[in-house]
Amino acid sequence: MSTRARTGSGNRWVVVGVFFIFMLLHQSDKLLIGPLTTDIIATFRLTNTQMGAVVTGALIVGAILYPIWGYLYDRYARAKLLALASAIWGATTWISAIAPTYPTFLASRASTGIDDSSYPGLYSLISDYFGPTLRGKIYGLLQLTSPLGYLAGLGLALGLGPILGWRKVFYLTGALGLAVALLILFTVREVPRGRSEPELADLDQIGVYQFDSKLALGLFRKRSLLFLFAQGFVGVFPWNALAYWVFAYLEVERRYPPEAILGTMAPTILVLAGGYFVGGALGDFYFQRNKRGRLLVSMLAVLIGAVLITVTLNVPIEERGRFTAFLMLTALFIPFSSPNVISTVYDITLPEVRSTALAIQYFIENGGAALAPLIVGIIADRVSLHSALLTICVSAWLIGSVLLGFAAYLVPEDIDTLRAQLTERARVERSRRSEADDIMTGGARG
Repeated sequence: MSTRARTGSGNRWVVVGVFFIFMLLHQSDKLLIGPLTTDIIATFRLTNTQMGAVVTGALIVGAILYPIWGYLYDRYARAKLLALASAIWGATTWISAIAPTYPTFLASRASTGIDDSSYPGLYSLISDYFGPTLRGKIYGLLQLTSPLGYLAGLGLALGLGPILGWRKVFYLTGALGLAVALLILFTVREVPRGRSEPELADLDQIGVYQFDSKLALGLFRKRSLLFLFAQGFVGVFPWNALAYWVFAYLEVERRYPPEAILGTMAPTILVLAGGYFVGGALGDFYFQRNKRGRLLVSMLAVLIGAVLITVTLNVPIEERGRFTAFLMLTALFIPFSSPNVISTVYDITLPEVRSTALAIQYFIENGGAALAPLIVGIIADRVSLHSALLTICVSAWLIGSVLLGFAAYLVPEDIDTLRAQLTERARVERSRRSEADDIMTGGARG
């Protein structure tokens, strides 16, 4: 195993800024289809089920490619791969914009899922810039981009959609993907895997660690990680259900005009954005006091979310102010678990398989939740969007809270195992360095 000199982390906040821009614009493009749903349905004369299949197709493609992206990130330079992902985002969005028929739109929109599975490498690279006690806040900061991106997409849909049409809006966001690819390529530097771990941080040089199949298979022997995987299967159902259908729910079933939708969703999404950072910060705070802290924060937030969404969706249609207030309160707790689950995955896995570990997590999440938009469409065609959203959100969050509880119980053992592995790795690195120094000193004397 070769060694590499310590890579300076002075530009780490520049990297965070670039990744924030990438994720914000990418999420705007990805989630733009939600606010444009009714326009697209009108263009191709679709049913709710057919529209649900469009979203599900992209989610399935993304889920399938997560393991591939994870392996590539753990094997090769993550920064260059992220630039490639951004270029793919731009190209596939343009392809979907020119689709003339529903089948071609279904296929082309599914291709946009290729780059949707590119985030594990981004989070892995960030983990090598920031240590364990800061990661929750950084991940929470970066995940602000998801709701803010949705808000930006909503603004584009309502502001430019009626003027330009949904196709030209996609042309615009596709061009931004190509521009961001160049930004990443020329500003983001690679750092050695494990650089920010406390056990390795004082070393002038550390080994170059890359993907190891034995270590990757060992991920399935970590009991707390298995419960996180299981929780992930149901945990994203509510997000996908709400992200892709709440706009149509407000417009069709609660009979909101466009200005009322914007007045309701804008403050709700801003609160949702804040929830990512607050959840990550609380997770970091309690993690420094108790190894179960991150997951206990997540479990409690999921339970509160299940209660609040029930109250929110049952507010009478005519009480718009009360509905908005409860929707905002619900939105605060919805994202608490996301930055904490990512941080926990990295709290228990070695640096060279972290992209793979998170890719498996996301593969399972999206493999299950990819069906959520389609299931919502099916239930909505038979009953109502209200029933579909309530059933999926409450059942998924209740199951998820139980699984998070089991993961919280088991996680201290897996954290201790990782810290012991990194301590031994640091001992070996120091020993190797000492031997090299002795040889050089001896040679100089000779």
